[in-house]
Amino acid sequence: MNILSTEELKTLVEQTQGVCVSLYMPMVRLGSETQQNPIRFKNLIRQAEEQLANQGMRSTEAVDLLKPAHDLDHEDFWQHQSDGLAIFIANGVFRYYRLPTSFNELVVVTDRFHIKPLLPFLTGDGKFYLLTLSQEDEVKFFEGSRFSLQELEVENMPKTLNEALHYDGPDQGVEQRIATSRGGTNNSFQQPGTFHGQGNDGAKQNDILQFFHRLDESLHDTLRNQKAPLILAGVEYFLPLYREANTYPHLLEEGINGNQKISHSEELHAAAWQIVEPLFQQAQQQAVERYRELNGTGKNSHDLKEAVSAVYYGRVEQLFVAVGVQQWGTFDPDANQIQVHTDAQPGDEDLLDSAAIQTLLNGGTVYAVEPDQVPEEAPLAAVFRY
Repeated sequence: MNILSTEELKTLVEQTQGVCVSLYMPMVRLGSETQQNPIRFKNLIRQAEEQLANQGMRSTEAVDLLKPAHDLDHEDFWQHQSDGLAIFIANGVFRYYRLPTSFNELVVVTDRFHIKPLLPFLTGDGKFYLLTLSQEDEVKFFEGSRFSLQELEVENMPKTLNEALHYDGPDQGVEQRIATSRGGTNNSFQQPGTFHGQGNDGAKQNDILQFFHRLDESLHDTLRNQKAPLILAGVEYFLPLYREANTYPHLLEEGINGNQKISHSEELHAAAWQIVEPLFQQAQQQAVERYRELNGTGKNSHDLKEAVSAVYYGRVEQLFVAVGVQQWGTFDPDANQIQVHTDAQPGDEDLLDSAAIQTLLNGGTVYAVEPDQVPEEAPLAAVFRY
């Protein structure tokens, strides 16, 4: 099983060679109804085989392509499930994700993967970062959403204060009192804290700041051009010191204090989501209000053809797109021509899905929401940069 992240999304988006099969299904986790999971799974595989045949693929080739999915169908696999299952198959590519949301059953066979049902996990619906600074100086970096929290590996990120500063002595148990500034360099209010370590107060505080500067530098590549909020979690006296070293503009003032809360991932995710959820709700509501304020100015549109064209030319700053809805057709960016079909035709793609992907790749914000939450209750609505 793969872990869903922004990097995973890019991997799926960049898979453009050959036929791509995308499967989504809801899962039943408890009770006798769990027996329906493998039956539903087999039905989806059969639908995929039929769609491949309709596109001219021979039966033996379709079976070979879908073999990695067939191989999942065993007892151990069905004993470990979440609320939804997403599977992506192409020549040389096989990825699947157990996710805590119930998908509608869906099979899409085109020349690219269908990822729109995944967008609520990765877009304006709740992406955030979390950096933990524990009592033992261990550092971990996470990417989170409304549904999950996954640790990310960051190249050259120092793991501990001792590693970064080359401490190797045994004197780790001397309790020191240090004073740290609350709120970073713009706030001179001093707050006493407790530190377990070596050295005098001033030297130790400088050492911690040096460590945090190195930590901040190691995150530059990962956080470059990102807009998602960053939350700090750890013992209280570490947090203002890190804010002093921080250069990421979207670090939140509110953090998670204490080691106990960061010891279990579920508790950590719950505490982090409690902080960021109001921010995302507010941001989405502000985006809706802004869309309405722009009515009549030519800087927004819920017309499918106009919005899709604007997306591909990099004009869309914010895009609302309805989850659970498909709009089949094709778009030729060279001729700036779009064709829309009621039912999927050979060579079609979900225009809503491709518009969302392209908006993300162009640095825009996507709100993947329920259909009644899209402005004008259209399949999609866009706010233009110009």
